[in-house]
Amino acid sequence: MGGTYASGAGELRGASRAGAWYDPVMSWDPVRDVRAWQERLERMAVHHADSWAPPIDVYETGECYVVTAELPGLTREEVDLALEDTRLTIRARRTDRGQERRDVLHYHQVERGHGAFARSFDFADRIDVAGVEAQLADGVLTIKIPKLAPPPARRIEVR
Repeated sequence: MGGTYASGAGELRGASRAGAWYDPVMSWDPVRDVRAWQERLERMAVHHADSWAPPIDVYETGECYVVTAELPGLTREEVDLALEDTRLTIRARRTDRGQERRDVLHYHQVERGHGAFARSFDFADRIDVAGVEAQLADGVLTIKIPKLAPPPARRIEVR
């Protein structure tokens, strides 16, 4: 899937506008994009047999941020959430239940990750800490993080 640039024209050939080159719904934020690539590269560069990284989506509405994480097989007690200022940290540990089985002679394929993971997310807006809600249902953790309204403009008297 490779497009080429037209010489001097600056337009991309080989990809349709609705193709996989960009998501028109998601606004472009170069800092966010660089941070996301950095996290991906760090996860790829260091492979730990005792860690895993569940897929996580983060999106924003007018009233709140929403974080969803796929955590199949985990209970509420195995998930730890912490919110400090505008940073949310999700931690969990999934045990390798296969090791508990004594009748297994040999695994032919192992794809389900296990071990500990931790992910942190920083939000641009102030957070209503008292209004944060988290729910784990059908293996999906959903966290709703309400935004605080910005403080009203303050008039400053010039003396």
